[in-house]
Amino acid sequence: MDRFFRHRQAVTFILTAAIIVGSLLLSFAVRYDFRIPAAQWPRIGELIPAALVIKLFFFWLFGAFRGWWRYVSMPDLLLLVKANVFGSLFFVLYVVVVYRLEQVPRAVLVLDGIFCFLLIGGIRFMVRAVRESYRPWRRVPADKQRSVLVVGAGEAGQMIVREIRQNPELHYRLVGFVDDDPQKLNCRLQGLMVLGSSASLAGLVKKYDVDEVIIAIPSASGKQIRAMVDHCREVKCSFKVLPGVGELIDGRVSVQQIRRVNLEDLLGREPISLDTEHIRNYLEGKRVLVTGAGGSIGSEICRQVARFNPARVILFENAETPLFLIEQELLQSYPDMPIVPVIGDVRNRSRVNVIFDQQMPQVVFHAAAYKHVPMMEHNSAEAVNNNVQGTRLLADASHKFGVEKFVMVSTDKAVRPTNVMGATKRIAELYVQALNQHSKTQFVTTRFGNVLGSNGSVIPTFSQQIEQGGPVTVTHPEVTRFFMTIPEATQLVLQAGSMGQGGEIYLFDMGEPIKIQSLAEELIRLSGLQPHVDIAIAYTGLRPGEKLYEELLLDGEGVLPTRNSKICIAQSVTPDLAALAAQVDSLVACAKKLDGQGVAFGLRSIVPEYRPASHKKVRSHGPEVKLVKSGTQKFIPEVRTVH
Repeated sequence: MDRFFRHRQAVTFILTAAIIVGSLLLSFAVRYDFRIPAAQWPRIGELIPAALVIKLFFFWLFGAFRGWWRYVSMPDLLLLVKANVFGSLFFVLYVVVVYRLEQVPRAVLVLDGIFCFLLIGGIRFMVRAVRESYRPWRRVPADKQRSVLVVGAGEAGQMIVREIRQNPELHYRLVGFVDDDPQKLNCRLQGLMVLGSSASLAGLVKKYDVDEVIIAIPSASGKQIRAMVDHCREVKCSFKVLPGVGELIDGRVSVQQIRRVNLEDLLGREPISLDTEHIRNYLEGKRVLVTGAGGSIGSEICRQVARFNPARVILFENAETPLFLIEQELLQSYPDMPIVPVIGDVRNRSRVNVIFDQQMPQVVFHAAAYKHVPMMEHNSAEAVNNNVQGTRLLADASHKFGVEKFVMVSTDKAVRPTNVMGATKRIAELYVQALNQHSKTQFVTTRFGNVLGSNGSVIPTFSQQIEQGGPVTVTHPEVTRFFMTIPEATQLVLQAGSMGQGGEIYLFDMGEPIKIQSLAEELIRLSGLQPHVDIAIAYTGLRPGEKLYEELLLDGEGVLPTRNSKICIAQSVTPDLAALAAQVDSLVACAKKLDGQGVAFGLRSIVPEYRPASHKKVRSHGPEVKLVKSGTQKFIPEVRTVH
């Protein structure tokens, strides 16, 4: 067998030559009712060498000898069609020129082309069919197989089915498809029947004794996945999911990507439609610097920027290990792309200027920030130094060194902040907006809520608590937050950067606010346990600086729609740069002196809407903010009080 694979092309060449000869003989036999006249045999002997030379040349030219028959597909079939058509046409041309069709029946020439294609294509597909459907030497005993139902009979589902058939070591036995398209019901796709819709999933699992359900719909919304997961739980059937379109960046689908359903799948919204051409136009061939490159958002920005073939990616990070990890990941995924890892602190003016002078970035994504709300309440001076002064130094350097576009990652906590972190991020927003009025650099701000799965976020904390047997700690039964997944957030950051002309604050459609208690309960269920039974939920009270509800817009801020339905622009007043710079100077001076009272006064002076939380126990009432659709505007704040 090893010798066969070593000489596979030679074997394919010889077999193709035999088929060409056989096709010509079969054509004459059919033409003469399988009684070829003796007078035709000399002519056949003259035609065989010509047919071999002409057709073998075109099959070689189109690469028909280089494929693996076990993986033959429609593109391979089209290649064989082209090679056969050209080969047959030139063979006919040869016969016309040499023999003028006087001694070669026309039917023979037509039949020869048909038989040649059918035999060459047929033998390849027969090999694939035998390998996928028969192969008793690799068949797994029935008691060791897991019966599988595939939800989604689209392209992704069919690709999964093909790969399962090619990999018997997966120990899967395919039962059929489930799909909500009524036109596919009772149809056969990839040899499997579409048995019903997702609403009948529980019944189908029972009827066909299904061991596992694979949800192969990358574009499925969180609501759809939740419904399917509930059906599976109802009949105690295990379930897995194919990652969403945000994770399948390159569009390729593989059975290796199937994984357990996680919380991000259940909370996901409609897939984001990216204008990749606009993103490519401002990133391709550019020198791109990402601050906070080792963090959750910064590292994902690096991954997605790398897709668009930048001239260089500069990773700016002050933590050595995270910087090393993202550098190694990018080097492995994009070995030909220049990656420049830079250890440095955004608060160090000299270091920032040296980096900009040496690397001359054209696009800057500023994701470096101190983000943990309660921690920053006790470290207000450092929050100012990092979030305000760090942003100011980066923005000033971008202006000084002629950066084309500066995209800052902000937060919904900058809206009517009740904490130091939110207030410092609001000042950073104001500064880049004001500087935009005096610079050729386009300064763009993006504002969104919590990111699921980011470092130090609620999901990893809950997961760890569940592993330890609980309890899962929730601050308040009514606390809600806006959530996005990491891919969602970073894709929209890139998209906003492509749209921004300078000075805008872009808001992302965060969907409906979600109760943290609901997150905790769902995560416990995904772990195979029952909330309040197997794992307790304990309420600890709001932490310093926390709100019950988050918002995305300030009073007086309207919204403007954009060409992307998930992004809008907050209309806000731009402050005077000179006055703001003087206030920031005073605030930073207080921070450097560790003057807590001066910092608090400075934050309130620059951000009048900043109202520090009282830190007392909070009852279940307060302003609840949600985003609602209205007319031409995609989402507008609606404020109501819950009693």
